[in-house]
Amino acid sequence: MNEIRQIPQASVAIQEGRIAFVGTETEVMNALNGAEILETLDARGCLATPGLIDPHTHLVHGGSREHELALKRAGVPYLEILAQGGGILSTVQATRSASEQELYEKAYQSLNIMLLQGVTTVEAKSGYGLSIEAEQRQLRAAKRLSDNHPLEVVSTFMGAHAVPAEYKGKTNEYVDLVCGMLPQIAQLRLAEFCDVFCEKGVFTVEQSRRILLEAQRNGLLPKIHADEIESLGGAELAGELGAISAEHLLAASDKGLGMLAAGGVIPVLLPGTSFNLGLNKHARARDMIDKFKLPVALATDYNPGSCPTESMQLIMMLASLNLKMTPEEILAACSINAANAIARGDRLGSIEVGKQADIALFDVPNLAYLPYHFGINHTYGVIKNGQAVVWERQLLAPNANI
Repeated sequence: MNEIRQIPQASVAIQEGRIAFVGTETEVMNALNGAEILETLDARGCLATPGLIDPHTHLVHGGSREHELALKRAGVPYLEILAQGGGILSTVQATRSASEQELYEKAYQSLNIMLLQGVTTVEAKSGYGLSIEAEQRQLRAAKRLSDNHPLEVVSTFMGAHAVPAEYKGKTNEYVDLVCGMLPQIAQLRLAEFCDVFCEKGVFTVEQSRRILLEAQRNGLLPKIHADEIESLGGAELAGELGAISAEHLLAASDKGLGMLAAGGVIPVLLPGTSFNLGLNKHARARDMIDKFKLPVALATDYNPGSCPTESMQLIMMLASLNLKMTPEEILAACSINAANAIARGDRLGSIEVGKQADIALFDVPNLAYLPYHFGINHTYGVIKNGQAVVWERQLLAPNANI
């Protein structure tokens, strides 16, 4: 994760949305060998990186939860807030009350913020509907967003995000319902992945296994919210199933981390969540990277409760501060590893010949400056699919289809 090739005075040649050549300006001009150049974008003095990828968000939702802030600051545990009908269940009520268009418009504005942060691809989980109709409404909104916004949206079905109020005390019956949703989700092609909140007081390891095996039978790749609060065995389950990613992992055991490595699972770490919740505990990124040789990814966990931020640049700073990651590791975690956490590593996540031309341009002197100088947006420009969509810190894409 520290092996980042840096090219001074670099140029990138783009043809039909793909990277045709990359190297020094002299190397690229020689490679073009007099070919017609239709457009030149001058980003001298900027740092060009792969477009940032946010592989864990809860993008589409109704409402917000700032009214819970006082409870959190008073030290009320999250699971207690959830048991009182707050937390996820509060957002479920707001999401169920919102129309698809309202969900779409709210999320569109968040995507604009993410794009201005240098993000070019984002994963979006459902999980605030917790009924067949409301879950599909979230996923339809996400699909429309991917079709209409410059930023690419990758969908994950997370009907097992919480147990809705009407199924309180009947978790196994709700698991039956979630399993029953999966064939239609797959048939309608509303999601590529299935995620489960495997945690004490939510879904057990066995309930999570049942849902994820049913997802696999229906062609959805498994993801898992694992060991966020307690070491329940979610990481072990992710390794057992060969999940594409395991997410959070603050309480993951050595056995669990070893099983992630054996199963080829990518750990997606969410330092913004532990920061916002005021926790003194953080995911063991250094052990994951140094001891277990895991390809760590980073994400915002953007959601209305535990981490209401769209800023990947804030996450970079927190990864440096609390996860003790180097600037090179942070960039790998926000690009190629994040791409692989959403099955896009073959075409996204690095500036390589043949890959999609998704590039972020930051007005910084070097890579270390990104997590070092925090609290501001360093993005100068963004190229998505070979087209400039942000330039001179301004959105170029029309705010259409809202």
